[in-house]
Amino acid sequence: MTLYRERLWAPPVLYLATALVIPASLLVFLPISVLAGVLVAIGMELGVLVLLWALAPTIEVTDTEFRAGKAHLPRSLVGSAEAFDGAEATTQRGPKLDARAWTLFRGYVRGVVRVEVADAADPTPYWLVSVRDPAAVVAALRS
Repeated sequence: MTLYRERLWAPPVLYLATALVIPASLLVFLPISVLAGVLVAIGMELGVLVLLWALAPTIEVTDTEFRAGKAHLPRSLVGSAEAFDGAEATTQRGPKLDARAWTLFRGYVRGVVRVEVADAADPTPYWLVSVRDPAAVVAALRS
């Protein structure tokens, strides 16, 4: 059973900013051919939009595991979990970050969850994952 699930979609302004691919590709390909310029501009824009959509990671807490993107951590190996938001989340992503930690960050998501890995054989001390509602993820992990 899924206790928490969210997809880290890019904000609408980022989708809008991808429109800058159009004039850039036109600038390069219009001197070759107008048709080539227009077709490449449309193709590049659609490609960038599809990549933004397809590469948005999913964060999920189920009865059996914690998933962040393609990574899976069995619930039996989940240690303590902490929620951070605002300035403390920035500190966790920066000065307090352990180089051995597994991370999944998205710059447009402010909150993070720190999940300890309770496996003595694993060299990764914790996961630090961007989430929009850190408190809800921690509550799901504790349930």
